Parts: sequence; C-alpha cells; structure tokens
Amino acid sequence: MPQPAAAPVPPPATHREVRLTARPSDGTLTTGHFDVVTVPLPVPGPGRLLVRNRLMSVTAAMRPLPRGGPGALGLPGPLPSAEPGAVPHGPAVGEVISAPDGTGPAPGTLVRHSLGWREYAVVDAAGALPIDGDGLPDPAAQLSQGFPAWLGVVRGAGVRRGDTVFVTGAAGGVGSLAGQFARLHGAARVIGSTGSPAKAGRLVRELGYDAVVLRGGGPVEEQLRAAAPDGIDVLVDTVGGEQLQAALTLARRGARFAILGALSAQLSGDPAARTGISTLSLVTRGVTLRGISGHDHQDARPDYTRAFGRALREGTVVYPHTRLTGIAQAPRALVELLGGRHLGAVLVEL
Repeated sequence: MPQPAAAPVPPPATHREVRLTARPSDGTLTTGHFDVVTVPLPVPGPGRLLVRNRLMSVTAAMRPLPRGGPGALGLPGPLPSAEPGAVPHGPAVGEVISAPDGTGPAPGTLVRHSLGWREYAVVDAAGALPIDGDGLPDPAAQLSQGFPAWLGVVRGAGVRRGDTVFVTGAAGGVGSLAGQFARLHGAARVIGSTGSPAKAGRLVRELGYDAVVLRGGGPVEEQLRAAAPDGIDVLVDTVGGEQLQAALTLARRGARFAILGALSAQLSGDPAARTGISTLSLVTRGVTLRGISGHDHQDARPDYTRAFGRALREGTVVYPHTRLTGIAQAPRALVELLGGRHLGAVLVEL
C-alpha cells in the first residue's frame, strides 16, 4: 500500500540572527563587533513571505565604517549600512516556507533576496526573486559577484580581442570572475592585483591570469609597467587609489576604465577619499572612465545569467568561493574576508 505523505515540518518558534553591537572605533573590525542572538520567529503579514535562508554571502561592502552614513561606503547604495543593534543586510538564497495570502512564489520555491544574516526572514513578495534552476547550475552561484564583474567587462569597458586588461582586487569576489570574463571576451593579456603571494600564485595557476601586481611588493606603477610594457587597454577597478593612478599612467590611447568599487577608500575609513587624476592626460589619450553599478543595468541580468551559466557548465569559467557553516560563523566570515584570507566569494551555509 502507498505510504501517506509526511506532514510538513512546522517552523520553529525561534531562530538566530546576527546583530551589529558597535562600529569599530579605530577601523579594525573584529567578531566582537557582532552578537548572535535567538529571537522569536518573524510572522509574515499580507504580501510578505516567510523564507528559510540556506546560503548568504558576505562582501567587503558590508564592512561597518567607524562613522555613520548611508550605504556601505557612506554613499547611497543597494545595501543600507547597519546601525548598532540592527541586523546587517546582505544577499541570501532561501526556501519559501509560507505565503499567508497566496501571493508571490509558492512554498518550496528557492528565492534570492537581500535579508541575509538571519536564519529566517520575512521578505516582501515583490522583492523575492525565484531562482531559475536552468540558468545557473549551482544555487551558490546566485550569490556570486559575477554580475558586476560581467558588467565591468562587457558594458563598462567593452573588452575586445587583443586587449591588455588590468583587474584590481583580482582575488576578490568580483576580480576572480572579471579576469575570466575578460579572457572569454578576447583579452590577450590579463593582469591582476592582490596583496598575498599565495593568492598571486593561485590567480596564475587556477584563474588564467598572466601576471600579478603584488600590493606591498614595491611601487604599483613599476610592477604594472613590467607586466604590461606596452601599456593597458582596459582597467576593471574595485580598489581605486594608487592602483587606479598607476593604471592611468600606463593607459594606452582609447583605454576604457570600468570603476566598480573603491576598496582602498573603504578600508581607510574615509569613503570620500579622493584619487588624483590628470584630466589633461585623459583628454589627450582619449581615456574613458565609467562608474558602473548593477542597479543601473538590470536589463542585462538575463544575458549575464545565460553567459555565466553556459561558461560554468562548459568549464570555461570557475566560481571560486569558500563556505563556512552556521549563522554563528557570519561575523568570522566577514572579518576573514576583509583580512584577505580567502580567494573569491565567501558564503555562509545556514
């Protein structure tokens, strides 16, 4: 006789979430700036879903700054900066547990949303994006920073065959994919930057970089000149500062720069820190600088998903990432990410 279907397991009465307890007064973030607390399970209202988070990502943009300000960099942005006592925001993938009024994705659907850092989340039905299982072969890839990397290469800089490309922060979540995308779009030479000799070796061995500029290994301009004696055609930049200045010095005529981030300013604790640029040099060499954000290019997401998914399935691109297990590991994941311990994306499995 057929066995009766098992009754759904009811959600627990409580769950855990991470809260920021204080901003780092000297700019050095530690796990002590966070607390993991047990709280009652949230109850969804009309038009909202209860989601059991399965994976969340941490990125450098989540670093709390010593002083307040909107957005992770003290500027308007997609993820509001957490205030002490609040739960940070961050991308997550989870399973819909309930939809009280029957709207939005049905229970059992995997969705992507921005309320990570907690085991369960109440998500606006309109803000929960169902995951297309045919698009990307691994749900973890939904949390990659491949979209800004792809935008920088394809729309920001328009990498084309024969280009020499410099990717700053090449061992990060964006850079580890940007170099691979540049190669797929015809780049003849791809140079990256990182602060770790061990990661520099992995960039060359595992991710197809031709050369690496090592932060702390001498003046960036001298290292970049040695790696690209004829100059560079493209910069995909997540760092700014000295590395952006060096790239401008070595830009060939008609070079295209895609500016995706400013990690050097963020880590300095001054999100408004300026980088000196010679506008005369830009004009005489026809160099284009373009700031690019995924929120301005959502129309490109289907093209990106198809391209990234195909490359993953064909093995022409790999998705480097580290997984830590358990919500209690989320503060450690962010601290280790900012400390340069990991290559690629950092995820927490909940």
